[in-house]
Amino acid sequence: MCEANAFVKSGEQEELFMEQVDIIEPFQDGLRLVDIFGKQKLIRARIKDMNLLNHRIILEEFQDK
Repeated sequence: MCEANAFVKSGEQEELFMEQVDIIEPFQDGLRLVDIFGKQKLIRARIKDMNLLNHRIILEEFQDK
């Protein structure tokens, strides 16, 4: 399996956002993540780092101005 877990980075902390992510797509002003079961989540963030060997995606939320 090639799924990865998505984490949101805030400062030095990383919080699990979604497990077993299969699809990441640009969506409006952020990203749409879909897991292997078809569950979807939207987040106003960008991809900060991806390490698919370790099955990790790090997201960084947009800061409101």
